[in-house]
Amino acid sequence: MRGLTLPAVVATLSLGFTGLAQAQAPAGRPPASAQAPAATPAPAPAPAATAATPATTPATPAQDRVIARVGGDPIMASELAEAAQGLPEELRGMPQQMLYPMLLDQLVDRHAIVLSARKQGLEKDPAVQKAVARATDLAMQNALLSREIVPTLTEDAIKARYDRDFANKPGEEEAHAAHILVADEDKAKAIIKELNGGGDFEKLARENSTDPSAKGNGGDLGFFKKNDMLPEFSNAAFALKPGQITETPVKTRFGWHVIKLLERRTAPPPALDAVKDEIRQSLIQEGVTKVLARAKVGLSVEKFNQDGTPMTDSPAAAVPAPAK
Repeated sequence: MRGLTLPAVVATLSLGFTGLAQAQAPAGRPPASAQAPAATPAPAPAPAATAATPATTPATPAQDRVIARVGGDPIMASELAEAAQGLPEELRGMPQQMLYPMLLDQLVDRHAIVLSARKQGLEKDPAVQKAVARATDLAMQNALLSREIVPTLTEDAIKARYDRDFANKPGEEEAHAAHILVADEDKAKAIIKELNGGGDFEKLARENSTDPSAKGNGGDLGFFKKNDMLPEFSNAAFALKPGQITETPVKTRFGWHVIKLLERRTAPPPALDAVKDEIRQSLIQEGVTKVLARAKVGLSVEKFNQDGTPMTDSPAAAVPAPAK
């Protein structure tokens, strides 16, 4: 099912179930000269294989077949399909006639190296055995998480969460403002004085603002939510009434701002498609948490400090069953 990849599950587990995806930035975000730094979104999942790239389509058991032999050992079509799924997105779109022989050569090389390693008895090397054990543990962890969580990520479940968290809640307040950004306070004060005397805001913004976009839009920042901007800028803008200008310049790390509030509105709830990935990641996080809670039931857990002494906040005890 699209949306739950094993790397995503592992990332969720290792990061303590922190968010894996950020909400999409609203359209028409204001320039960086006033905008608060945004969190870096999580990478989007790679697109599914298409009929145009059959080499990347996993083979079913009925379709699986031998595509090469190395030292008598077969290489199956399913191995090539699995290798294709791990390719970077830009390589997945390669024509099949180019992708197939490239991947096949890589699999042949891999099998040849593995056979050479086995001839040298490296499978008995303790370091190799530890690596194999770790890989087995990781595969089992991923398999359990996928088996437990994937079936819960239905369209109905996503829609129900959307109705609960988005559709039936009032939208967030947004402000539509314009600003003039200058380097020093005295110049900002002079601009405010000129505006109070009847000066044209857009004209003064084009002539004086150091915000590169001001020459084209007259300082118009469009609509923004309070958290979209630096706190000192947002606090000043949202304290104004439509048509008002800040009485004193507003200082941020970018300089001195003269702010004019143009209008306010309550933003409509986001469309389902706009938050579907965010909801899916939230369901994944909740699913991992539940799987972990069930996995720990009845287990004795002991933790130790770096010096080997027991951690006082985690005495050895059986983990109770999670509340239902």
